[in-house]
Amino acid sequence: MENFRDLKISDADFHKMVAFIQDNYGIDLSKKKQLVISRLSFSLKSRGFTDFRQFLDQLLSKRDPEDLRLVLDKLTTNYTYFMRESEQFTFLQNKILPELVARHQRDRSLAIWSAGCSSGEEPYTISMVLKDFLGTQFSNWDTLVLATDISNQAMAKAKAARYKKPSDVSEHWLRQFFRPIPGSQDEYTLTPEILRNVAFRPFNLMDPIQFRRKFDIIFCRNVMIYFNQNTRDALIRRFYNAMLPGSYLFISHSESLGQTSMFRMVAPAIYQRIP
Repeated sequence: MENFRDLKISDADFHKMVAFIQDNYGIDLSKKKQLVISRLSFSLKSRGFTDFRQFLDQLLSKRDPEDLRLVLDKLTTNYTYFMRESEQFTFLQNKILPELVARHQRDRSLAIWSAGCSSGEEPYTISMVLKDFLGTQFSNWDTLVLATDISNQAMAKAKAARYKKPSDVSEHWLRQFFRPIPGSQDEYTLTPEILRNVAFRPFNLMDPIQFRRKFDIIFCRNVMIYFNQNTRDALIRRFYNAMLPGSYLFISHSESLGQTSMFRMVAPAIYQRIP
């Protein structure tokens, strides 16, 4: 049974890994030693490592993309679902989109970013809200949603767009936006119109935000809970600089912007950029 036991990691090696992940990706694992051990042990043993130090030495010296991908895919949580925190999407449709559509009548363009999109349910939900709101005018607007994540595993699932029948979507939306996948058991994908409206890109939120356009809306939900306060504050400043005056930032109900002069709360976990 030795083969099924978790590998051991010394405190010194654990702190090295914590510092590396914190410095490069913003994720604070300092209180999650057992999670690191349990999620990485099997994969490391499968690759021939007999202890964490061997892997850590290789990770820190070579920075091999495959090693980095393994760590990020195993240590980031990608739990999400369609219409998560549904009241935020109701507020988006009823309060924010009427304002932004009126503001952008001339250019007919909305810049929206799902930062930390995980397996894709969030950006696809945003696109469904946009289609539902704009109706027949949807094709006349540029509403492409930028969806980014640090995990290649999550991005691959998002692009594949294969989901169990969603339980939090209305029957009307299920008929309008979802299609059963032939030959599968209770798996659905989305209509081409919704799929085309999302562009997936790998992105590390610790990096400078230098996209071509400034954003009207940013969703960054259940991401900052993994960051320490300094990392959160720095990310909020980068978001502010990447947004248009009067634009909106969505976070999760388990997160907070803290004391800030850059945003004002307009609804629970929804903030507007102060010009």
